[in-house]
Amino acid sequence: QAQLAESGGGLVQVGGSLRLLCAASGSGRAFSTWALGWFRQSPGNEREWVASISASGGATFYADSVRGRFTISRDNMENKMYLEMEGLKPEDTATYYCVRDWTTKDLMNYEGSWGQGTQVIVSS
Repeated sequence: QAQLAESGGGLVQVGGSLRLLCAASGSGRAFSTWALGWFRQSPGNEREWVASISASGGATFYADSVRGRFTISRDNMENKMYLEMEGLKPEDTATYYCVRDWTTKDLMNYEGSWGQGTQVIVSS
């Protein structure tokens, strides 16, 4: 099946911005048929859901902690999904993972495999 790879993480000052990329490669079920989303996890904390987007891109969902600061989007022609992060806070520091599932509801309770993720560090 197609692989998902995260990139775009880095070190940023409080209040800064980053754009994370999730790129799909390989063959399998069409990218445009999957609901997609982002999770994050920092040391000592549970993995938490951040945002999701429907297969068509017509519906988006956000955790309360990031709503108004983060924007999830996708480009089905390029097989890419993005997370635009603005107004970054120290609590946003985590490793971010992109995942796919049948629906956005299924994705919020994702129990599948995880990739390597991309690390975001927000310094005070």
